Amino acid sequence: MGKLSELWAYTKAVDLAMEIFEISKRFPKEELYSLTDQLRRCSRSVCANLAEAYRRRAYPRHFLSKLADSDAENSETEVWLKFAFKCGYITSPEYKSLVSKNEEIGRLIGDIIKNPEKYC
Repeated sequence: MGKLSELWAYTKAVDLAMEIFEISKRFPKEELYSLTDQLRRCSRSVCANLAEAYRRRAYPRHFLSKLADSDAENSETEVWLKFAFKCGYITSPEYKSLVSKNEEIGRLIGDIIKNPEKYC
C-alpha cells in the first residue's frame, strides 16, 4: 500500500462526499446550517479520518483509532441521508444509491479494522 489514493475506502468515500455535495446543493436554504452542513461535514470527515489513519499506520493503535472515527462518521452520514430522504430532499432511487455506497464504504473500513496488518 503505497499511496492514499490506492486505498479503495478513501477513494470511494471522496466520491460519495462529492456526490452528496452536489445533491445537497438543491436542499432548501433553511437547511443550510443544519442538515446540509451536517451531511456535508460528516461525509467529508470519513475521508479526512481515513487520510489521518493512513498517515498513522506505522502506529497500530493510532491507526485503529482514526479508522474507528472514520467508521463513526460514515454511520453518521447514513443517518443524515435518512433525514434528507424523510424530508423529501432526495428521491428514493437517490437515497438507495447513496446508502448502498455508504454501506460499501463501511464494509471496506470494517475490513481494514479487522485486518490492520495488511495496511500497517
